[in-house]
Amino acid sequence: MVAPKVVVTGGAGFIGSHTCKALAGAGFLPVTVDNLSNGVAEAVKWGPLEVGSLEDPGFLDDVFRRHKPVAVLHFAASIEAGESMKVPAKFYRNNVAGTMALTEAMARAGISVLIFSSTAAVYGNSEVMPITEALPLLPVNPYGRSKLMSETILADLAATTDLRFTTLRYFNASGADPEGDLGENHQPETHLIPLVLQAAYGIRPSIKIFGNDYDTPDGTCIRDYIHVSDLAHAHLLALRRLLGGGDSAQMNLGTGKGFSVREIVKTTAAVTGRQINAIDEARRPGDPAVLVADAAMARQVLGWTPRFTDVQDHIRHAAGWMERKMAQPEVLTA
Repeated sequence: MVAPKVVVTGGAGFIGSHTCKALAGAGFLPVTVDNLSNGVAEAVKWGPLEVGSLEDPGFLDDVFRRHKPVAVLHFAASIEAGESMKVPAKFYRNNVAGTMALTEAMARAGISVLIFSSTAAVYGNSEVMPITEALPLLPVNPYGRSKLMSETILADLAATTDLRFTTLRYFNASGADPEGDLGENHQPETHLIPLVLQAAYGIRPSIKIFGNDYDTPDGTCIRDYIHVSDLAHAHLLALRRLLGGGDSAQMNLGTGKGFSVREIVKTTAAVTGRQINAIDEARRPGDPAVLVADAAMARQVLGWTPRFTDVQDHIRHAAGWMERKMAQPEVLTA
C-alpha cells in the first residue's frame, strides 16, 4: 500500500520536523517544503525535501502536481515576537502573504485539508487564566496579529470554498524528541529552555531575564510549556479528523500549567547539575505577563492529552539532545 502524502511547510524547523516523524510513524509520507532560512536540512529524515519559497507560485504548483498530497500542514512562518516589534513588515509578508499564496496554490491543486500552526499570541494580555478559545483575540505584537490575520483568512475561505482547516494555537513549544532524533536549534536561538541550557553548558556566558517586575509571584513572565512531541501528536490527530470528514475548528494546545522564567532557570540548573548565570534586563515590548492554556477543547474534539506535563522532562530531553550535539560545535552556536 502506498503511503498517503502530506505537504509540511516549514518541515525542516523545530515543530515541523517532529511532526514529520509522527506522520511517518502513522503511515503518512511527509513532503517537507522549506526555504531553509530557519530550518535545517539534516532535520528532514522521514520524507523528501523540496527547497523553495511559498511566494513562488510555480514552485508550489510543481510540488503539488508531482506529489499529489491529501493535505497540507502549514508551519512555515516568522515566529519571534520581539523581532516582530522591530520589523513587522517581515511578519506580515512571511506569515500573512505566505498563507495566502499557499491557500491559492492548494485551491489550484484541488487540496482542501489544512492544519494551521497558530499561537497563544493571538490572545494578547488576557486577564483570564487559563485561556479558553472563547476569550477575545487581542494580540499585542505584529507576530500575534499576523497569525490572527491568517486565521481570519482561513475562516473566510472555509465559508466560501471547500477548504476545511484546523487551527492549533499552541503555547510555548519546548523539549526535544525523547528518542534523540531531533532537537531545537534555531539560528539565532530565541527560545528560553535552549538558551538556558546553552548558558548551563558554557555555549553562552549567561541567560538574560527580560523583566523582573511583572505581576507574578517572582516578577518574571509565566508560560505554559508544551512538549514538542505532544504538539506533533496533536497535529496527527487533527489531520486524521479532517481526513475523516471533520469540520473546521480552532483550539488551544497546552498543559494548563505555568512556569516562570526563574523557575525554568532553577529547574535547568537542577537537571544539569550546573550553575547558570542569570542577568536581569528590562522588559521586552510585546511580552504578556502570563500565558496558560485551557486545552479542554483539544481533549474533547481530538481525544488529545499531553504526555509530558512535567517541565523537567522537557528540559531533560532538550539537554540530552544538546549533549549529543556538543561534539558538533558548528551546530550549537550562541
